Amino acid sequence: MDMAWQLTNDTAFDTGNYVLNTLHYINKSNESVDFEAIKCLERKHQEELQRLSPEYQQEDQLGCEISWDSLLCWPRTPPGTLATLPCFEELNGIRYDSTQNASRWCRLDGVWSNYSNYSLCHNVREPAIEGGAIISTTIYFVGYIVSLLTLVIAVSIFLYCKELRCIRNNIHTNLMFTYILADLMWILNNVMQVSMQPDVPTCVVFLVLLNYFQLTNYFWMFVEGLYLFLLVVKTFTGDNIKLRLCLIIGWGVPVLFITMWAIAKALDESIMSQPNQEVALGKHCPWMVSHPYDWFYQAPAILVLCVNVVFLFMIMWVLITKLWSATNAETQQYRKASKALLVLIPLLGVTYVLVLTGPTEGQVANAFSYTRAVLLSSQGLFVALFYCFLNTEVQNTVKHHIVRWTTARDLDTERRLYCPPSNPYRKRDSSVSETTTTTVIGLNSTTTFLDKSKKPISEDRNE
Repeated sequence: MDMAWQLTNDTAFDTGNYVLNTLHYINKSNESVDFEAIKCLERKHQEELQRLSPEYQQEDQLGCEISWDSLLCWPRTPPGTLATLPCFEELNGIRYDSTQNASRWCRLDGVWSNYSNYSLCHNVREPAIEGGAIISTTIYFVGYIVSLLTLVIAVSIFLYCKELRCIRNNIHTNLMFTYILADLMWILNNVMQVSMQPDVPTCVVFLVLLNYFQLTNYFWMFVEGLYLFLLVVKTFTGDNIKLRLCLIIGWGVPVLFITMWAIAKALDESIMSQPNQEVALGKHCPWMVSHPYDWFYQAPAILVLCVNVVFLFMIMWVLITKLWSATNAETQQYRKASKALLVLIPLLGVTYVLVLTGPTEGQVANAFSYTRAVLLSSQGLFVALFYCFLNTEVQNTVKHHIVRWTTARDLDTERRLYCPPSNPYRKRDSSVSETTTTTVIGLNSTTTFLDKSKKPISEDRNE
């Protein structure tokens, strides 16, 4: 039952993380190493039983006993002899040349040397498998980096242009932001696991953040699907949909599932102390090993993707019904329906459902792996293209800002070029006329006219 669940879990929810898949394979390889160790102990036990039999010769008891050095089972060897064994065929997921030999010295006192010489055991490169893995990893890295750059530009446009701030674009912005964080954490996790020697706490923190941002990405896809479902199918208005509720669903609900998963793994001591992880994951994170606790965050992700598929069918049914009721030509109707479907697939995360499972052996498996790497790593790129760069509203807004900025820059340039500087020696025009009139109002008021060229004249108003 456990093996059946393990197979289902590995194939049903493959995130496309090459490092995780490699570590899972290493974990399975070490199970075979443990099996070889058990066989070696059984051989040693049988030899002990043979010693008790009367037919056992005393001379056969001399020399080094059967010993397991964590890689090979060394047989009983006479003292002062160099024992040789064929190299192991596979270790930690890497194949080795079994035509070469490993050696170990049995000392004169009948005790094995602590050093086993495996210098002749060279790994054998498999061009098809090795090349396929490298190509898939390269596709993921290139796709995530390109998506990351385009998403940063798209989010900057939505944040800078105030005219684009509405509930619909706010949802788009949050979805793009989750893509940015998830892609960035994927890149950091893989670089850290491949190029560095991380300690377990650091790796746990990075893995928790990666799973959280990926889960928020799925939930914001669900928010997008719910928003379109309410607008198209239920014919609600945008004013009835509150951004605060969307923020709680997109950022808050994933916290609950990731917290339950992290607490369950932290309290389970067997996760950190499993013997088959000492060799395979000594330099890596034990939390990366697949475990039933992973369903705490995998099940909600699969559930929201399935709900979005239902939303997609219902939305497309309404759109196709409206298109058929219109007076447009049949070819144009098909074109509009196809365009709507193409635009909605990356927005609702249907791509993840399409590549959920696939072939695992042969060239078909490699082709499927490349296709999945392209589709999954370019999800953010497609969302940024369809809902920002190719959106007419966004294009007009950006053009308006560019024209306004260009006009302001040209006016400032013309003002500096064509406006002559003021003459500092020019006589300043006075705002006061040559004749100043002062009016004094009182009981016996008089009006006095002052002129620089004449004497003052007083006129009594009572006269």
